[in-house]
Amino acid sequence: MEIIEVSNKKLAKEFLEVPRIIYQNDKNWICPLDNIIDSIFNPTKNKYFDDGEAIRWILKDKNGQLIGRVAAFYNNAKARNYDPPAGGMGFFECINDTVAAFNLFDVCKEWLLQKGMGAMDGPVNFGENDSYWGLLVEGFTPPAFGMNYNPPYYKALFEAYGFKQFFEQESKHLDINIPFPERFWKIAEWVMRKPGYSFKHFKKNEVDKFAADIVEIHNAAWVFHEHYSPLDIDKIKKGFKEAKDIIIEDFIWFAYHENQPIGFLVMLPDMNKIFSLFKGRLNLWNKIRFLFLKHTKIVNRSRITIMGVIPKFQGIGIESAIFWHLQDPLLKKRPHYKEIEISWVGDFNPKMKATLNAMGANPGKTHITYRKLIAKNAKFKTATAVTDIKENIIKNE
Repeated sequence: MEIIEVSNKKLAKEFLEVPRIIYQNDKNWICPLDNIIDSIFNPTKNKYFDDGEAIRWILKDKNGQLIGRVAAFYNNAKARNYDPPAGGMGFFECINDTVAAFNLFDVCKEWLLQKGMGAMDGPVNFGENDSYWGLLVEGFTPPAFGMNYNPPYYKALFEAYGFKQFFEQESKHLDINIPFPERFWKIAEWVMRKPGYSFKHFKKNEVDKFAADIVEIHNAAWVFHEHYSPLDIDKIKKGFKEAKDIIIEDFIWFAYHENQPIGFLVMLPDMNKIFSLFKGRLNLWNKIRFLFLKHTKIVNRSRITIMGVIPKFQGIGIESAIFWHLQDPLLKKRPHYKEIEISWVGDFNPKMKATLNAMGANPGKTHITYRKLIAKNAKFKTATAVTDIKENIIKNE
């Protein structure tokens, strides 16, 4: 076997080719768009390079055939949130062979050690955790756009190497045609009758305003998360710009109290229904096909990528009221939509898990984010629950 660092365009193309080989007989796999994967490893397009590094490798057998790939990366701002500092590995693809997998894990471990990391998390993304994050262990059905998919045997490879579960990620599925529990809507209506509360959906011509609202809400609502880091408004604006062709304005909602932003939900149409036809290649012809197909009814499901309410307003039904405002956009305007995937909620966030259960959402997929200690004398612990972090902060104050 030979591990080769990706150092030119030819090798970068082979890096993209590996999953096409691994999944050639898997009818559920949907190839991520090549240009999106390329952009993650482009320092001019990924701001995580401003305070970090990334590297890629491919693995070939003795006959020169592609049998695996992997990437390693770290961002100092995120890494230093943990003790020991944690780097990441991801975009792992490999044949069902322990030796091959361990070679890929080893090269990541050694590189991260050289960069001062004491732990290796994976499989994760060199970016935000709403995309390409976690190992799929339950729910081997076609993935929503941005969600990791992998063969079932990857779990055994990770655990045989010594990766341990850092946290579990649950995605729920909502059948749009099944009514929510009556109590859920009663709470929503009660909130909306209260003075001072208002709800607005996103508008493309007001990106700056809504990006600022997301940052304000996120930085208040996520502060009690162990892996919290403040959002960069430029990243949010860039994300909206890149997603402008798939954004549906009334799929994204904001809650306000006395005109101050207190909650939001971002839902996107699941464009994997279209991208599954492209086999990862967004050439000119596929761009034309995309522009046509997105106006048809081929896309019949959506994905909620993120939602949150600032702590002061949690537990009073703001989430219910936001979901209430999704009824018209889905049931009346787009009745061909059949399902919403809510992905994902970590086991460290019991309050949000309870909210999903109150909706009557069905189990969908389970991913695991693993951690492997790579520094001597480092101690392993699972992700800390949001409630525990909040209580510790209050005690210290």
